[in-house]
Amino acid sequence: MATKSKLEYIWLDGYQPTQSLRSKTKIVKDFSGKVEDAPMWSFDGSSTEQAPGGSSDCLLKPVAVFPDPGRKDGWLVMTEVLNPDRTPHRTNGRATIDDDDGDFWFGFEQEYTIWDPDTDKPIGFPKVGYPGPQGPYYCSVGGGKAVGRDIVEEHLDLCLEAGLNVEGINAEVMMGQWEFQVFAKGAKQAGDEVWVARYLLERVAEGHGLAINWHCKPVKGDWNGSGMHANFSNTTLRECGDKSTYEAICKAFEPRIKEHIDVYGADNDMRLTGLHETQAIDKFSYGVSDRGASIRIPIGTVENGWKGWLEDRRPASNADPYMVASAIIATVKGAAVPA
Repeated sequence: MATKSKLEYIWLDGYQPTQSLRSKTKIVKDFSGKVEDAPMWSFDGSSTEQAPGGSSDCLLKPVAVFPDPGRKDGWLVMTEVLNPDRTPHRTNGRATIDDDDGDFWFGFEQEYTIWDPDTDKPIGFPKVGYPGPQGPYYCSVGGGKAVGRDIVEEHLDLCLEAGLNVEGINAEVMMGQWEFQVFAKGAKQAGDEVWVARYLLERVAEGHGLAINWHCKPVKGDWNGSGMHANFSNTTLRECGDKSTYEAICKAFEPRIKEHIDVYGADNDMRLTGLHETQAIDKFSYGVSDRGASIRIPIGTVENGWKGWLEDRRPASNADPYMVASAIIATVKGAAVPA
């Protein structure tokens, strides 16, 4: 008797300035678990801001498949949105990435806030007023400091069971704010894994009657914003062993501030103020171990003889990792590296 599998097709909609996740289930007989055996599908783009009603079909092209630990016989299928002629849809950031050989490695530090829809505040915040000031919440343990751990642990287990390369989690600086880190060799793969991890987190919160707030400054005032720091390398950065090469690559980012900020997340001006471990949105700087810089050169890279990676600290928590990677790759490839 044929086994029937539930394939959850996941895609990004056309909402601006921040795209949302969408998904729907397809039942497939005797599915192998391989992406090449996941059929092309379609959806009504007129309901997702991706097509007019008179010509509403958009295509879903599977690009990555993971086991779905939350469903019996389930699979998570990350897809790209294509036009009916199979060209990339205008909302398809993945298709803009110039890294077909997987030379670029990315590690994204995804911050987020667990949100209580009833109070319209982060979990742990009192109904009236605010909790105590920041300080005790970062990497904390204990009641009144680490809030929402049950959701975070459930999410981590699901990600690992799905085969996502989550490398760690921690409570963040604001109460109710957390972070997970995802690493992959290949920019497209890194983006796939971040989006699937986001999907699983949304689903976990849904099951607890809560929501995930991806906004980069969910609470105004003297509270840290949420980022998605992008750690990146290519063969040159991993092997050059040369300080001047690193400096040339860092300097290539300075004249392209606008190109990066345009895809680094909506309302990032609220977060990139020069305070709370950020550089101002209209300025550019880099430095070793400098968390107030636009790009931080990790001390590990220096101690390893200038062989390692860089961290762009500007991407916001609500940015599209595909577009972030695309912009970084374009800048690095355009750098005037010493011969």
